[in-house]
Amino acid sequence: MSLAIFDLDNTLLGGDSDHAWGQFLVSHGIVDGGDYQQKNDYFYQQYTNGGLNIDEFLAFALKPLAEHSRQQLNRWHAEFMREAIDPIRLPKAALLLEKHRAAGDFLLIITATNEFVTGPIAASMGVDHILATVPQMVNNAYTGEVDGTPCFQEGKVTRLYEWLTQTGNDLKDSYFYSDSHNDLPLLKLVDHPIAVDPDNILEQYSTEHGWPIISLRD
Repeated sequence: MSLAIFDLDNTLLGGDSDHAWGQFLVSHGIVDGGDYQQKNDYFYQQYTNGGLNIDEFLAFALKPLAEHSRQQLNRWHAEFMREAIDPIRLPKAALLLEKHRAAGDFLLIITATNEFVTGPIAASMGVDHILATVPQMVNNAYTGEVDGTPCFQEGKVTRLYEWLTQTGNDLKDSYFYSDSHNDLPLLKLVDHPIAVDPDNILEQYSTEHGWPIISLRD
């Protein structure tokens, strides 16, 4: 059994679920629209440029989770899935997952976006497991803090190795699909790195190193 690893945002999805969740909060009046919109766009641009301050971003992104009950958040998330996620699902991504599933591979999503946002998305895709940034919980309520290592850049490698140690899996004949140069630390580790609709930096690196470049949006 090989490990088939997938980034989520702008890879298996035709958009960014983290940014979309922020947009959902704004459009439904759950947060202060003007200020939150501006910061949400600012951090997304930081990420795109490769200069995201992950600690500042997570303090921003996890704060709304700490301000509402789990029950309310879950109701909003169900609506978010219908409004924001279903329209950006990619048929070719579903076919790619099915290809690896049929081959008997273990399907793993690894994403910087927090587990509250991405857990239900991964479940709806039928993957075997997800590694995501974990929002801290105390007494079944979010605190606004992060539990453990954020699953971002080198943090993805750290979290993956922790999981490999816990489960006894390994990276022999492993795949990793991603769109972002932020994922280069992990792409360099697997046997089969594959760029999916890559950003300019990842596209150039992939071309120079002979990595396959595919599109799930054509």
